[in-house]
Formats: sequence, structure tokens, C-alpha cells
Amino acid sequence: MDFLKMAGVDKPLSQKKKITLRYELKPGDIGYITYLHGILHAREDNWNHEFEGYVAEGLGRFAISHDSVRDRLWMAELDGKIVGCVAVVGNMDTEAQLRWFLVHPSLRGHGLGTKLLNKAMQFCKDCGYTNVILWTTSNLEAAAHLYTKSGFIKTETKTNEIWGHKITQEKYERSLELMD
Repeated sequence: MDFLKMAGVDKPLSQKKKITLRYELKPGDIGYITYLHGILHAREDNWNHEFEGYVAEGLGRFAISHDSVRDRLWMAELDGKIVGCVAVVGNMDTEAQLRWFLVHPSLRGHGLGTKLLNKAMQFCKDCGYTNVILWTTSNLEAAAHLYTKSGFIKTETKTNEIWGHKITQEKYERSLELMD
């Protein structure tokens, strides 16, 4: 079955119901988010199965040991199907990391990414984190634009052979001390 149809996003946006956000984990969420990352990045970036394993490993640790007060994984749903997500994982008392940020291709450009990012940043502020980091790759230019628009600054790059390609990873950081 085609992924777009399976995700329930194969029709025009105007025909869709409202997108809702939730953070209570349900059985199947971790596997489905892993699947979304694996299939989308394979199609869009030609990344191999190793990337899916990388996502599965981190999400598995999150599912088992996250702190429900200081860590959070939001899922955006449309007609009961997950079509986007973002997580906040506390690295230490004052620093959090954004992870697993994804918006289904058919919903990009409609504000869902901004909504997810804003929700995550407000959660970080509410938890008392003063710094937020994230890692992305140089080919994800739309994501980088969203991050810089939100106040993140690129602070590090490193190039490695991973996921079947030579990939440049980029670290972004944002201070929350001045966030309203």
C-alpha cells in the first residue's frame, strides 16, 4: 500500500479534518513514528535502513525511560493518523534536545511544523530549560529555515559516512533566557 494513502493524507488539504496534537503515548506510536521517519527519509533523501535503526534505538529508549514531567513527544494527528511529531528530551537540568521532528510532505507549508516547534519551545521554557539544541542534516534546508526563523543558531557541523551516504550533520542551539 502506498505510504501517502496509508497515512491518510492522499487527498487535498481542504478535504481534511482538523489536525490535533497529543502527547500521551499509545501502543504503536513508537513503531509508527519510526516507520514514518524510515520511509520518508528513504524516499526523500535515499537514506538506508541504518537511519531507521538509529531512530528506533532513540525512540525505544524514550518509550522506556522518559521523564513525563521533563520530556515530551507530541504527535500531530489527522483523521486518527500520525502526520507529524516532535520531541523534547532533557539532556541535563538546563538543556533540552529537540528530536524526531517530522511533518508529512503533503502537510508542509501549512504551519504544522511551526505549531509543533512552538509547542516544544514553550514546553522547554515551562520546564525551566535555558538552552535547547538539535541536530539535523545540511540537506534539510526547509527545516533549517524554520529553526533559524525560531531563533536557533548553527553552532557546529560534522561530516560522516552514515545512513548510506556522506552526510553533513548540523547542530543548532537556542537560548531560552530571553524567551517571552
